Amino acid sequence: MLRQVPLVQLDDYFSELSRRQQKGVYFYRINGYNEQIHDFIAKYHEAARKNGVIIEGRLNNPDNNNLAYYGEIMGMDFMLDRRFINERLHKWLPRMSTAQCDNVSGSIFDVLTNLKRAGKNDNMLKNVYVKFMCWLYYKFERIVHKLGDNELPKILFEGEVTNYEILFFNVLSIAGCDIVLLQYNGDAAYLKVDPTSSMSKDLKLPGLGSFPQGFSLKSLRQEMLDNVNKQRLYGEMPKLLPCTNAWMEGKLFEDLRKPAGKRGTDSRFFYNSLCRMNGVEDKVSYVNELYYLYNELRSGNRRMAVVNHTIDPPTPDEISAISRKNYEKTDQLILDMAVNFRSITDRELLPYIRRAFVDTILEESHKPMSNINKLTNKAVYLLCWLNRYRGKLFSGWKPPEVSVFFYLGGCRNENEAMFCRFLAKMPVDVVILAPDLNQKCCLTDKLLFEVNYNESLAVDKFPDQQQGIKIGTAAFQAERELDKIMYQDSGMYRDQQYEKAEVITLQTMYEEIFILWDQEMKYRPNFSTSNGMVNMPVIFSKVVGVKNGDVNAYWQSIKKLINPDTIVISNVPLIRPGSPNPMKQHATQFLRNGKLQRNKIKEHKDYPYKILRESMQEHILDKMQELLDRRLIKGTFQNGMEYNIIGTILNLDKRTIRMIQKFDFTKKNPKLIFIVTREDLLSVEDTIFFSFLSLVGFDVIFFVPTGYQCFEQNLTQNTIEVHEIGEYKYDLGVPNFNALPQVNNRHSIWREIFKRGN
Repeated sequence: MLRQVPLVQLDDYFSELSRRQQKGVYFYRINGYNEQIHDFIAKYHEAARKNGVIIEGRLNNPDNNNLAYYGEIMGMDFMLDRRFINERLHKWLPRMSTAQCDNVSGSIFDVLTNLKRAGKNDNMLKNVYVKFMCWLYYKFERIVHKLGDNELPKILFEGEVTNYEILFFNVLSIAGCDIVLLQYNGDAAYLKVDPTSSMSKDLKLPGLGSFPQGFSLKSLRQEMLDNVNKQRLYGEMPKLLPCTNAWMEGKLFEDLRKPAGKRGTDSRFFYNSLCRMNGVEDKVSYVNELYYLYNELRSGNRRMAVVNHTIDPPTPDEISAISRKNYEKTDQLILDMAVNFRSITDRELLPYIRRAFVDTILEESHKPMSNINKLTNKAVYLLCWLNRYRGKLFSGWKPPEVSVFFYLGGCRNENEAMFCRFLAKMPVDVVILAPDLNQKCCLTDKLLFEVNYNESLAVDKFPDQQQGIKIGTAAFQAERELDKIMYQDSGMYRDQQYEKAEVITLQTMYEEIFILWDQEMKYRPNFSTSNGMVNMPVIFSKVVGVKNGDVNAYWQSIKKLINPDTIVISNVPLIRPGSPNPMKQHATQFLRNGKLQRNKIKEHKDYPYKILRESMQEHILDKMQELLDRRLIKGTFQNGMEYNIIGTILNLDKRTIRMIQKFDFTKKNPKLIFIVTREDLLSVEDTIFFSFLSLVGFDVIFFVPTGYQCFEQNLTQNTIEVHEIGEYKYDLGVPNFNALPQVNNRHSIWREIFKRGN
């Protein structure tokens, strides 16, 4: 028998018995992970595959067929006797030598004897004995005749061992084989069956962490298969391998200034970086530092490419230049799409690009939800962008030179992040600059080196040219800081501070309309701001009847609501069906699958709102889309009403557009009043008009003394609040409000409110 001995180093596991410092076997359990453990498991897995047994999960109990065959050959007799067990082993496993049978039978006898002392009866001992005999034959027959040989067999077990499994492994260990237990969830389960660690040792190494999510022998085999496959896909190997970031000292700009030849001394590597700077150290000097860094690198003949805020998607021409087919497998895709590298005449550069392409596509193929079609699209993106930037990054390149790819603003989507990872596998410094902390970069990578600062600065353009560079003075930055203090979460708001807004319709008493009407948005109930968005409380009401039947007071109350920012409409329909509308004929181009084609709208030669500030154009299109999505207008997405909606909103009158243009979401909002005194009905276009303006943020009120329905027939749902204030009046003539005398009864509204409580 052999005794267990301690490891000096992991590779001792692969030493022959005669070469070991102490003659013995190793039986260790591994509860932690690092790169050294990863490489050891891969090597040990290969050794166990060639000369040993690999168990994933657990050792299954013998099934009925196993037991029947055992009974047929051996019978079901049992004696707790070493000689009996030895004789049975000789018959059951004839390839075992006498010495091997002696060792195994002695170990099994010791186990059974200890179990008997622990209170197990003869029937239980027999079951354990039969279980061990079946395991030896059905699971380990290929190695039992090698137990104790100079080249010891290996057992690799993945999982949490049971009581009988650890006893069995102890038998094999003493009989002469090495064993490794992989325990991804730690040692707790093992210590329940072997509290004193008498049968195996816990492997202790510095720097061990938890096993990665999803790590298993199955995933390891796939990784090894991928590595073999990679060698085939790589073709000619590059002369140098990447050493990314390990050479850096931590001062990013200074590190980038280092010439490639002074970054490291190992001739097997090129030394590059994949790094991101979040925020800025000094707002005043940041842009200047970037400019001087760029100029210094350019003076040193470094090849550079600069991208500002987005890597534009491949154009149709770029895509059409990429040769591709339909594929079934990833390696088929890689090998076939590699024909696109034929245009690279630099034979020294080609292996670097090809290796980076292979590694990147294989990485993408292992991501959740990946499929061959998505993978093909990603490969097309990589090749298009490579063609776009290859000239700037690699024209005239010679090893170990390293180019620079500056990306100001950070990756906005996974394709951009993939391209940055792709470049970082080649002789390129990939430098992501994210000075504005409100704009997050989505790139993640285990190699990514990050520098973080607390100061945030919006930078429009990388300062690669002195002309047009904007550098804020200390006073300018101080003003920005003061601006942030004054206008963030303070209840005070800068002019046009917000660019996006949502509407909240207020439910009010009739008298409250006159109180709220002239208030700025920020003072109204339920006003709020969050995440760059304003929640605007607006009035959307229909007032029917005449209070107390007093027509003069009725007109006076309406006059109080009219100011220079109020549109008053007393003749309906305002927009008659069939009225000239140059945009309606183009509306079918502007909608696809229920979504506005914003670029097509903005690029159309007749688009009327291109003079408006960009944020307000987006607000108009947002509310147009919302009106479509909510299907408020009858017939939307049923009989072509959606095109009428688009045409009507894109043909607003000049006064309305000017009121929208100057609208500040935190201040007083524009108003729309309809006065409908007769049996006239609003047109569908009128309904589109006021519904849209309400979503934009207008206060909208209908005064209908008749009580008639005048627009409801055009709506799928009536979201307007109705106030019944008095008796119905018919055929009233709408007065000239400018000629009406102003009556000062400032406190009468409050009196009316309090009167209601008496």
